[in-house]
Amino acid sequence: MKSFNTLGTSPAGLPVAADDLLEFHAARLLLLFSICGVKGRIDGLTKMAKLDFFVRYPQFFDTACQTLGLSTESATKTVESSMIRFHYGPWDDRYYHILAYLEGKHLLNVVKDNQAFTLSLTDEGKTIADQLAKDESFAPLVAQMKQVKKALGGKAGSTLKKLIYQIFEKEVAQRPLGETIE
Repeated sequence: MKSFNTLGTSPAGLPVAADDLLEFHAARLLLLFSICGVKGRIDGLTKMAKLDFFVRYPQFFDTACQTLGLSTESATKTVESSMIRFHYGPWDDRYYHILAYLEGKHLLNVVKDNQAFTLSLTDEGKTIADQLAKDESFAPLVAQMKQVKKALGGKAGSTLKKLIYQIFEKEVAQRPLGETIE
């Protein structure tokens, strides 16, 4: 993963995808905490990852809503960024790097209590997330997050994990660990 600040060191002829940029993922997670969290806070890495999964995979979100009898429909139809099959379901191996980046920039507080993590935006993180939410280029992502929050935001991370494994047996649960979810 590259930082926007170091792109100048790469050859000018090489293409750069947004998915390769640290700041792109950091912006998405700031919005996720702000919109899908409660007062900028999400309790647990599992819940964060599963909410992010439904944001990044709108077709899976629509299927989950239909299974739960909810009439919510995704605001977008494109997959934003790939995730892999991990021990606890869909996961992005860049999370630790991005969370450390956000914490280092004083945009996110990460507190470990026993085995659980509480992730919450700092005041500066909330300010930046608010600015991003108003930016038109993030409008589809914000709309998708609002749908995910409305439909699934009140569920625990373990409940979301079980839901994903139950509904998406073939697409997720039967995939070997480390394989990309499509």
